[in-house]
Amino acid sequence: MKIIIPFYLLSIFLFNTSFAQYGWLADYDSSESILSRIPPPEGYKRIEVEEGSFQEWLRNLPLKEGKPPIYLYNGEKKFFQLANYAVIDIDVGDQDLQQCADAVIRLRSEYFYSKGHYDSISFNFTSGHRFRYSDWLKGITPEVKNNEVSWKQLSERENNREVFKEYLEILFTYAGSYSLSEELRKVPDINNMRIGDVFIEGGFPGHAVIVVDIAESVKNKMKIFLLAQSYTPAQDMHIIKNPTSFGLSPWFKLDFRKRLYMLEWVFGRDDLKRFK
Repeated sequence: MKIIIPFYLLSIFLFNTSFAQYGWLADYDSSESILSRIPPPEGYKRIEVEEGSFQEWLRNLPLKEGKPPIYLYNGEKKFFQLANYAVIDIDVGDQDLQQCADAVIRLRSEYFYSKGHYDSISFNFTSGHRFRYSDWLKGITPEVKNNEVSWKQLSERENNREVFKEYLEILFTYAGSYSLSEELRKVPDINNMRIGDVFIEGGFPGHAVIVVDIAESVKNKMKIFLLAQSYTPAQDMHIIKNPTSFGLSPWFKLDFRKRLYMLEWVFGRDDLKRFK
């Protein structure tokens, strides 16, 4: 006997599968994703990525509908809006925590959380101490006094989004561009850029932006890429405009010379790094 699944039930299943990948949302509309909203320019096509990979997850990130402004964590509009091409539909929190490197950490952590790979959610504090989500669930809690980190054993925690959010807030407090830069490995040849790579300068202040999509020329395979960032103070993550080529924007060409110019930062070709 054949089992026929009504189309509307199949649609619900497929919708929930997508929704689970972006669990901070009440719903997920693929028509408002980076993939759907930001096509590559004529003569280019998106590179192929592995299904279920971090690369695919990033290029399908949801965008807020239309062209809303960037808001800060306190609800105020960011003064400088010129770099904003599109706002990613992800919360920023109500504290000045989810800044530039924190946004990169958030995206990486959210991907692993959506896959149930909780052991992979693990980053260093600026002090060098490793803070693992799996330890947090076991009740292992950091205590920081005078820049010294110690660990206290509390009762085990239930694995849910509220507990995950608490973990991230602690991580954002004690990690940053310096610690993340130390964790990532340098990409030896920028021409081998991948989605998920990070332009980063670790410092106080430093800055970090993440590659969320890549396309290549049909004619000569020359790559172009999209960048997303948060900034200081903590603010909505957003896709960055390309200030050096309005016809190409928001895509950037990989064959830039020594400097990658953005409206709020400048990176060098040696600043591209990758998660291990």
